[in-house]
Amino acid sequence: MYLHLGQDTVVRTSDIIAIFDLENASIAKSTKGYLASAQKNGMVVNVSTELPKSFVVCTENGRTKVYISQISSSTLKKRTGFIADIANV
Repeated sequence: MYLHLGQDTVVRTSDIIAIFDLENASIAKSTKGYLASAQKNGMVVNVSTELPKSFVVCTENGRTKVYISQISSSTLKKRTGFIADIANV
């Protein structure tokens, strides 16, 4: 299954490690540090033309990528079906 992150960007749901709310997650020092390090290392892909609301950490071919998206984390999670999978456990 694939997840649309914004613009023309889709990722395989099996490649997703985590989906974060940008506003809440960026409060923590460790998260700010991670995002700064990812940006410095060229791992960040901005797929948002509007105010970013979430970021998605993925592994693709053994490499980590961080996608910045204008779609909220709750909407992305619902689209992946993770919520339904958790409810069935």
